[in-house]
Amino acid sequence: MSRHQGDDGSCSVTWLKDTFGVPLISAGSYGLSCDYRKYLTRILLPARKMTYFFFEFWEYEGHSVKPKKWQSAYIYKKDNNTESCFWYINALEVGVSYFSNAAHFKEILRTEGDLMDLFKGNNRKSNVLIMCGTPNDVKNLQSKVEIPHDMVIVLIDIFNTVYYENRTSVPYMQNVLVVTLPPSNLSAISNRTGLIELLKNDYAAGYLDGVLLFGHILKKFLTTSEIKEPYSFIDEFHNITIIGAMGPVILDNVGDRDLNLSLIYTSVSTNNYTELLQFDTRTNGTTILDDSPSFIWKNHRLPSDVPESGKFSLIKIIVIVVFVDFLFPLKFLLLFRRYRKENELRQKRWSHIAPEKILPLNRTDDWHVSLKIDDDKRRDSGPRMRRGKYDKKVIILKDLKQDENFTEKQKIELNKLLLIDYYNLTKFYGTVKIGAMIYAVIEYCERGSLRDVLNDKISYPDGTFMDWEFKISVMYDIAKGMSYLHSSKAEVHGRLKSTNCVVDSRMVVKITDFFGNSVLSAAKDLWSSPEHLREEGISQKGDVYSYGVIAQEIILRKETFYTEQCHDSKEKMFRVQHYKGASPFRPDLNLETAKEMEIEVYVLVKNCWEEDPERRPDFKKIENTLAKIFSNFHNQSTESYMDTLIRRLQLYSKNLEHLVEERTKLYKAERDRADRLNYLLLPGPVVKSLKESGRVEPEFFEEVTIYFSDIVGFTTICKYSAPMEVVDMLNDMYQSFDHILDHHDVYKVETIGDAYMVVSGLPNRNGNSHAVDICRMALDILSFMGSFELRHLPGLPVWIRIGIHSGPCAAGVVGIKMPRYCLFGDTVNTASRMESTGVPLRIHVNKSTISILKRTNCEFQYEVRGETYLKGKGTETTYWLMGEMEQKYNIPTPPTVENQQRLQSDFSEMIKESLKRRETDGYKDNPATRVASYRNGTLEYLQVATSDHTGTYF
Repeated sequence: MSRHQGDDGSCSVTWLKDTFGVPLISAGSYGLSCDYRKYLTRILLPARKMTYFFFEFWEYEGHSVKPKKWQSAYIYKKDNNTESCFWYINALEVGVSYFSNAAHFKEILRTEGDLMDLFKGNNRKSNVLIMCGTPNDVKNLQSKVEIPHDMVIVLIDIFNTVYYENRTSVPYMQNVLVVTLPPSNLSAISNRTGLIELLKNDYAAGYLDGVLLFGHILKKFLTTSEIKEPYSFIDEFHNITIIGAMGPVILDNVGDRDLNLSLIYTSVSTNNYTELLQFDTRTNGTTILDDSPSFIWKNHRLPSDVPESGKFSLIKIIVIVVFVDFLFPLKFLLLFRRYRKENELRQKRWSHIAPEKILPLNRTDDWHVSLKIDDDKRRDSGPRMRRGKYDKKVIILKDLKQDENFTEKQKIELNKLLLIDYYNLTKFYGTVKIGAMIYAVIEYCERGSLRDVLNDKISYPDGTFMDWEFKISVMYDIAKGMSYLHSSKAEVHGRLKSTNCVVDSRMVVKITDFFGNSVLSAAKDLWSSPEHLREEGISQKGDVYSYGVIAQEIILRKETFYTEQCHDSKEKMFRVQHYKGASPFRPDLNLETAKEMEIEVYVLVKNCWEEDPERRPDFKKIENTLAKIFSNFHNQSTESYMDTLIRRLQLYSKNLEHLVEERTKLYKAERDRADRLNYLLLPGPVVKSLKESGRVEPEFFEEVTIYFSDIVGFTTICKYSAPMEVVDMLNDMYQSFDHILDHHDVYKVETIGDAYMVVSGLPNRNGNSHAVDICRMALDILSFMGSFELRHLPGLPVWIRIGIHSGPCAAGVVGIKMPRYCLFGDTVNTASRMESTGVPLRIHVNKSTISILKRTNCEFQYEVRGETYLKGKGTETTYWLMGEMEQKYNIPTPPTVENQQRLQSDFSEMIKESLKRRETDGYKDNPATRVASYRNGTLEYLQVATSDHTGTYF
């Protein structure tokens, strides 16, 4: 339980309770900013319910007590008000309260000097003064100034019991109406005199009721077998009635206290305080208790809220006489002009824009700035919208009818729209017949609908552009447009939604689709008000409800009618139309998460959702409220409309620069990634040539060294392996080969099946180093194969044949799609023959390569194989490469089978033995490991794949 001085304290505590899910009972938190808090229970009367009373009393009429409505008031907001009075007066002051809907004129008096000037002057605009205080405050006031006889003082004195304890009144209270609470029931504690005195303090009484309430809820839970978390208590504090210390404690559906308020007056016939009426905050119902009050005012009735002096009455009579003399001829003239205008409208043809005047768009006309990739798809997604050009302006063609048989009512309505020209409404140019369809010709706005802008969080991010100020300006634009529309001849929109609010190039929001209510029917959707979901029709108050739904979209930037309870559109509409309970179904708009500057806007939006249409504010009041809020950001007295536009465009330009910079970084990162991929597919110089000129000239190289290798018995291995096992085998092997290549000046040409082809000396010429690099690479690969095993065939040795040859060749890029860098010439064929005529685990080298090695300072070890027949070349002397001096290679021992014809059958037997071992030992699937290799004291890292956890060194 908590009580804080002011709403900031109490409500901040409420936010803390919301975080931990713990109920809060408060004898305070009166203000509007504490309304609708999920975890807050208010034991004393909140300010919102006080505004209900004033709204209903000002609207009350038709009874002898109060024949007419009141529409004005002065409000005295003194500095030394009690806490409850401060928040009651503050709630009557703000522009979004219910009372503001009844009081068309409302002026706040903040100092005693303002109050004195009100009574001394002759230019009063209202006869009603609202203030907080006690009879002593009224006495002090009347001792300083004479109060006019037709003045009514409404005194808020909620917790004072003097009006019931001592009913005798005093003369200075005769023109005062007192708002107070009826006497409490003290019978339950009548034998506790000290406690009665203590409970005369309203906060003490409130806290005692709070303790009793909490005890009641706690007892209820303790008597049940089910143990619940603290947050499950929350609903138990809503819609409940208990017996408190001084009478019933009634809480509504949001945990706020409901009470009966009494209105007391001084009877001039008995000189006693007398109850005039009671107001029930639960039902908002008024009960008259004195049908024949004895007021001090004329005819024992409450006076009009508008002052009338003798001089003013005389002037009024004169004006009325003059007006009546002038009225009849003026009325006749106006009726004649109206008849003539309507007759002209009836005669006017509605295919008045010739089809040939509607031109197709040029490419330069169809511009749009957006950073969304799918923006063009978004703009062209509307099947019923077509763009064109009319009178040098880009326009939209919207379907109206399939025939041109407009009724007189429709013609008059459409002609009225031609007269509407307002910067927050799209311009209606008329209609045009194209083919069999009649289209409305409407102004086009480049940035699309407001719904599109809200969805586009790339071009309009929350942090840098769509901030609170911009959201207020968007809501303000819509309110201005609707205020103008409701006061125009169009009178009502009927289809207001975020998709019918469009944004132009200057970031100004305009309302569209407000034409043709007699032609186009309003569909039922998430923006439709409850009364129009139940019954067909459109109204200005229905537009206000639709505006509230749009405002929630703008504030949250989530889906239309967003609520965590439900996500299905049809279910949402059903629950709005057929709501049950005290609280109607509405979108989520959590006040507890709102900042201080956002509270007034949130309350305004919730007022637009009122179930009772009459409780919703009109657009003029919405416009004025938002103008006041918007002025907190910018001084509108010194800022013109053009200044606002320029500021918006500067904000958008700054955001656009930020986004362009961000997109440029992403583009560079993507370009670098593409370059890295290209360098993996093609040599660096080739990629550079392709980027610069789009083509690669073929080139001849005088001397290169080519490496070929393949797997011995690959077909046999495939016979005993699953396809994915073959893929894994090649991937393990060639990934390791690729890492070995990184340590040599070589270029991998391609892999075809089990064949692996590498070249050195192109595209970058490197003298005689090409033979050295290829030979060293071949020795590293052969060393690696000495310890490589297949994961799916453990224990089976994998043999490869390697062939090397040096000579001239040509190279170039072949093809446009999936281009490949290919080598051509006899050197390629000879290198392939060297591999195919070799033996397992041997490096077969041609004499051309050996001659190049002899010209270098490197001392490679090799032995003569002898004369070898090479297809297409004849017999040549070839060599086995054995190693390099002062370099240690772990060269595996070649197979001992001398008869090569027996090698295939022996290899098959090895595979079968490996399969038997696999069935016995199980299958090990070890990932590739990275091990270190030292050569000449230099640490190198090579990627190898092994079938066990032992390292492989070479």
